[in-house]
Order: sequence, then C-alpha cells, then structure tokens
Amino acid sequence: MSPSQSVAITLPVQKQLEAYNLRDIENFMLWWAEDCQYYAFPSTLLAANATEIRARHIERFKEPDLFGKLHTRTVVGNVVVDHETVQRNFPDGAGEVDVICIYEVQNSKIAKAWFKVGEPRLHQQISPLKI
Repeated sequence: MSPSQSVAITLPVQKQLEAYNLRDIENFMLWWAEDCQYYAFPSTLLAANATEIRARHIERFKEPDLFGKLHTRTVVGNVVVDHETVQRNFPDGAGEVDVICIYEVQNSKIAKAWFKVGEPRLHQQISPLKI
C-alpha cells in the first residue's frame, strides 16, 4: 500500500477520533457510512446504522471528561486498528479504559467498526484535608 493510500484509509478514522475528542457530533458523523455497523467485539451488534450510532454518541458526548488517547495505529488493506485509552465518566466516578478499535473503511467512510473494551480503572479520589 502506498503512503497516499494509507492516508486515505486512515483519514476517516483520524477525523472521527478528533471529533470524538471535541464531542462534536456533526463532524463525528461525517465519517460514518449511512449503513455502517458498530459492534462490541467480536459480533454483538450495538448499532445497525448511522442514526443509531449518532444516538449512542449524543449520550456519550455528555461526559465532561471524555477523551480518547491514541497509542498505536496499524493499517492492513482497508482495515485500521487503533489502541486507545479512553477517559470516561463511569457511574462510580472518573476513570479510563483501554480499547482496541477496528475500523473497516470503504469509500472514504467507516463502514464497520468493532470495539474490544478492557476493564475500567477508576481514578484515585483525593479526599479533602480535614482541618
């Protein structure tokens, strides 16, 4: 794969990550195909189209600490595999989770995505000093 082909495959993945980190639903959705499929790895369908992905992320984007930090990115053909650590606001408090994200790109859009999510790690809560 030439460098320009690699850039064309990674562009939608990079742009949706940037929009995710800005919690910008309109720009985030620009990079997903209308008939995209969104899975919990390996095969649990969580969203069957762009409308369902939008609904999931409107809720997710309400989290004040939401941020995906990219560690590695690998490209094979039209598949992009990212390893990220995602800052989240869990019911028990702020924390982070490791995620392997697998994206299949077709026609400059994400056509399918799979997410393998690790165990959440809560951040240490610092107790206020008692005087």
